[in-house]
Order: sequence, then structure tokens, then C-alpha cells
Amino acid sequence: MTPGRGSSTAGMEHLEIDKLIHEPARMMVMAHLYVVSEADFVFLIHHTGLTWGNLSAHLTKLEKAGYVAVEKSFVGKKPRTRLRLTELGRSAFNEYRSQLQKMLSDIPD
Repeated sequence: MTPGRGSSTAGMEHLEIDKLIHEPARMMVMAHLYVVSEADFVFLIHHTGLTWGNLSAHLTKLEKAGYVAVEKSFVGKKPRTRLRLTELGRSAFNEYRSQLQKMLSDIPD
């Protein structure tokens, strides 16, 4: 059935999916950070499968949006990057999940 010909997509126009979070790599990062209080860069590398450069680029975008807080320090002579969702990031991810669930539940079987 094509849209506009009796399909049930009429209720989905009002849904706003956060496109910054919706990108698969960033959604994966946000999901991992959502379930922990904080994580280090190496943890996210291992759990997302992203490369160092790719993860760094996505984290930069999330940090600029205010979704992720980045704390850099040294342990001995080794750099350590700790990451956590901000209140804004946690709220944005909750809203993203809600909107996505609503959109998916509106799709007829």
C-alpha cells in the first residue's frame, strides 16, 4: 500500500526523531552511556567496535550538542578519557527512545 492511499502513517508526521542521536554509531554510544554512570574511551571502543578516530568524531558531535561530558586526565603517564551522559543527553535519549517506540508502534502489522 502506498502512503496516502489508506495507509496508517497519518499519525507519524508529528514525531520528531533526534537526527544527531539517530545516526547508528551515535545511537550505540548513547545507549552504552545510558546504562552506566560513566565509561572510559577504551570501554566504548571495545563495546561499539568503532575505530578510535570514528568514536572520537562521534563523541565530539555529542559533546558539542551538550549530550556527553568528556573528562580528560592522566593515570601515571597514560591519558584517560572518561565519558558520561549529561542531564540533557539523558533527557534527549529518553525522548529519542519514546519517539522511536511510538513511531514503530504506529506501523500496522
